[in-house]
Amino acid sequence: MRVRFAPSPTGALHIGGARTALYNWLLARGDDGAFLLRIEDTDRERSTPENVEQIFDALRWLELDWDEEPVFQSERGERHAEVVQRLLDAGHAYRSTAGPDEVRAWHEQHGNRGFRGEDEGEGAVRLRVPDEGTTVVRDVIRGESAFENALQDDLVVARADGTPVYHLAVVVDDLDMGVTHVVRGADHYSNTPKQMLILQAMGERPPVYAHVPLLHGPDGKKLSKRHGAASVQELRERGYLPEAVRNYLALLGWGNEASQEFFTTEELQREFSLERVSKAPAVFDEQKLRHMNGRYLRELGLDDLTARLEALTGRAGLRGAAEISQEKISTLADFWPLAGFFFDGPADDPAAREKVLGAPEAAQRLADARDALAAVEEPWTEEGLQPALQSVIDGSGAKPRQVFQPIRVALAGGTVSPGIFETLRLLGRDESLQRIDAALNRLSTSADTR
Repeated sequence: MRVRFAPSPTGALHIGGARTALYNWLLARGDDGAFLLRIEDTDRERSTPENVEQIFDALRWLELDWDEEPVFQSERGERHAEVVQRLLDAGHAYRSTAGPDEVRAWHEQHGNRGFRGEDEGEGAVRLRVPDEGTTVVRDVIRGESAFENALQDDLVVARADGTPVYHLAVVVDDLDMGVTHVVRGADHYSNTPKQMLILQAMGERPPVYAHVPLLHGPDGKKLSKRHGAASVQELRERGYLPEAVRNYLALLGWGNEASQEFFTTEELQREFSLERVSKAPAVFDEQKLRHMNGRYLRELGLDDLTARLEALTGRAGLRGAAEISQEKISTLADFWPLAGFFFDGPADDPAAREKVLGAPEAAQRLADARDALAAVEEPWTEEGLQPALQSVIDGSGAKPRQVFQPIRVALAGGTVSPGIFETLRLLGRDESLQRIDAALNRLSTSADTR
């Protein structure tokens, strides 16, 4: 088996393209086949080196390694021209100056019949489509469909300047790369009978076709930025793990008989098959991806988690904060808003201060907590800190939250942090008391100015 992923480098790799690449990669790896990469870079304005690199970058991050050197379609012009000339020489194609107006006039005169032109010796190159018979597309996912040849226009395969069109370039490149299975998005399905007619004229057999369902957002509309992340690079920036993304993308249109949700990459390689891919559009829901990613995060070893957090944030020394945050984050990007105060000091959240520290008796409870904590000898441990704060709760008759939240706001500057005892332990005695004192001083100053 030889499969290919053939993106046009016009920007970041879309999630739908990534899913197509993944399906091809899983097929190849599960069948001891080859996963090939072709860059369809004939759009000179948009196919910049930077956009090409974005494709490579996304595939590397997803850990979808390819076999053999990537093929660049822009470098294959001579080969494409050679095939066009061969079709002309064999009488399977002809040159015609007929444009959209002429084709429209033909249809008005002949009804549903496909356009048929005459050889004028100049103009674009058109493939002669048979007037008889049908072109039958056998698709592993969508089943069998027959297209009447008489309804198909003679297909343009090269422009008047000799440059080949997409359909011919794709067919020739797939043949030369030895592609056995063409697995691509369902939006290419209508192209298939046209490409099969070119193959027929060349005397070649078609590959196995499989057109995977398109991706929609939860609202049923085509996936776009309004649904959240729309590219692989955006998923990386939002702190998703490549292994979680692979798992989730694999399930968008495919599943095994057990309706399993979590797969290792090895399991996906072993179990994935085109026969179990659905024809219906699949729904990309970022909230479900967050859920899946959170589980993957919680199963990471601490050293691994720390390394990934440090790579994302560009900060070092995150191990302690990573340890006490692991159960509370769903993406790597959740970490800094939760735990950044350990390193950058308390956040400045006036609304949190007003709501929590401005509540009745909050200042007194914070002062009592400060005294109880100061009495705890070093080294601070969670076991030693818990009785100290419990004594404040018991003595004031307050609920735990009414004691913990003022401490949290004093330490973190906001109402969100890892567990209060873990936070106190990690900050340590001196830093914790210093931050509580600063909060109490601010409360005192604020009261004096009223």
